[in-house]
Amino acid sequence: MTVNLNPSRSVLHRPAGLAATALALAVSGAVLVPAAATAQPGADPASWAGTAYRGGVHVVEGGDETPDVIDGTVFVDADQDSVQDPTERGLGGVTVSNGRDVTTTDSQGRYELPAFDNMTVFVTQPRGYQVPVDADNVAQFFYHHLPEGSPELRYGGIEPTGPLPDEVNFPLAKSQLTQSPEQHCLIGADVQTYNPKEVEYARNGVFADLAARTDYAGCGALFVGDVVGDDLSLFPQTRELTGMLNGPARFLPGNHDLDFDSPRREHNFDTFRAQLGPDYYSYDSGKAHVIALNSIEYPTKPQPRKSDYTYGLGEKQMEWLRNDLAQVPDNQLIVLASHSPLLEFYYSDSHRTKQLEEIYALLEGREVVAVSGHTHMSENLREGDLMAGWKDIVGEEGLPFTHLTVGAVSGQWYAGRVLEGGYPTAIQRDGTPPGVLTLDIKNTEVTERYTVTGGDESAQMALGLNTPTYRAWYAENVTKPRGTAPALDDALTVSREDLAGTTWLTTNFWMGSTGSTVQVALDGGETVEAVRTQELRGERPRIGAEWSDPVAIQEQFVHGGGLADRTMHLWRLELPADLPAGEHTAEVSATDVHGRTFTDTLTFEVVE
Repeated sequence: MTVNLNPSRSVLHRPAGLAATALALAVSGAVLVPAAATAQPGADPASWAGTAYRGGVHVVEGGDETPDVIDGTVFVDADQDSVQDPTERGLGGVTVSNGRDVTTTDSQGRYELPAFDNMTVFVTQPRGYQVPVDADNVAQFFYHHLPEGSPELRYGGIEPTGPLPDEVNFPLAKSQLTQSPEQHCLIGADVQTYNPKEVEYARNGVFADLAARTDYAGCGALFVGDVVGDDLSLFPQTRELTGMLNGPARFLPGNHDLDFDSPRREHNFDTFRAQLGPDYYSYDSGKAHVIALNSIEYPTKPQPRKSDYTYGLGEKQMEWLRNDLAQVPDNQLIVLASHSPLLEFYYSDSHRTKQLEEIYALLEGREVVAVSGHTHMSENLREGDLMAGWKDIVGEEGLPFTHLTVGAVSGQWYAGRVLEGGYPTAIQRDGTPPGVLTLDIKNTEVTERYTVTGGDESAQMALGLNTPTYRAWYAENVTKPRGTAPALDDALTVSREDLAGTTWLTTNFWMGSTGSTVQVALDGGETVEAVRTQELRGERPRIGAEWSDPVAIQEQFVHGGGLADRTMHLWRLELPADLPAGEHTAEVSATDVHGRTFTDTLTFEVVE
């Protein structure tokens, strides 16, 4: 690597305003050279904390003789000091982008790209390598170029970067974790902290769970937007939570991560970019190519409110997406991540991404799974699923590939009872508790796994009774503010009158989908198959008390939370009207589309 010692200087780039990483800087003449990264004090050498590759992008500042071109090297950082030494080789065939154009490095690891103001240059992490992380485990793979800095913004934006640097060099470390064809990619949606109290709820809940897990160290954790709730001063506190992780962390922006006071759309996410990284990018882990998209466009009106946003990628991001996909072999799995869903069940008539038809066309014939957040619920939509509001986009054939909407870290915005663990119930609008999704990937086969906050992974469903008494109680309380209704007495007691008026045993199978089955055995008798309330064969969402999840509703009406009056993963079995008086036990077996079976039991009483 050539470094111009006079008058330039060589620095490690970090987002402005954040605490320094564990990587120290040692001054040597006119060049600042980072010292070798060290493990955290007291860390187990075999743990993530003891082995994580900590460092940063190497930005060589100084007079660039070609101000319309950005160049540099992608190299294998054998000594993990973030600077290319004479013995460290450049890595060929690696994708680098300026957020619009895409290139690959030559045999020496060199790249060149057109340069322009307000660009982010980033490397696509290749399989078998890992980009460095900082002290909070946030992946470091990018450099923002904004010579004059952001316009005046309430939360700061990007500090002036000055002239184009001489080089931007991207260090990589070899990694068996990302080389393996078996990957576990963690997806977290909507951490969405509105105040420090909610930061602590997130710490005590999902992040405490993740601190106890070690399965996602390769692919890492991707948080798909709404990192905070409008108050961008909470970015550092929320970001610090990822220091609890046992793997790298990456972020996408959501509609609550905006600089609402930005005078121009191109600066809407400047504070997000300064604190957390690019607003769109890609990376490889195993045989998966993860494409992380910014799907929020704001504003849509001349004098906008905070809600005046829409779902779209914009011309520059679409150009990047085309160029990025052109570098990806057809036999590689695509994980397409965004804040807002491409299509969804809950808002099937209205919510969709503007460029959806082109996106589907670009991905035609590829193995794809889409993941998103935003709506604070869980949806598992499979290839061929169809709702009435989608037909103009997907026709009668239905969805071209799996679309997963991830239950929120914040659940229903941290509402409800605060549990012993120090986080709230926050049951969401489809009855799903807060949690995170993991994509378990083997080669290009994907199995999705939802982990409820504070629970073990066997907790996959909620069982209840939807009785005429419950439906009358629902009607009396549905218009009241959440958390103010009186509790429903004897919710698991069924009268003879209730049985005559239709009572269903309900199963909310949180990751249930087309291809799943729910079977019920009453009192050890013959197994009977329950009926799904939404077939996803072109109908509209079925809404109301009889289509609701009574377990979720009883929690929400009394203690606060969402309104679980519709869901695409509810099954019900009508109880026989001649059930004898006394105690009864239902054993429920829910089998997902991958053949995994989960069981639970519900005991209830029939009275005369």
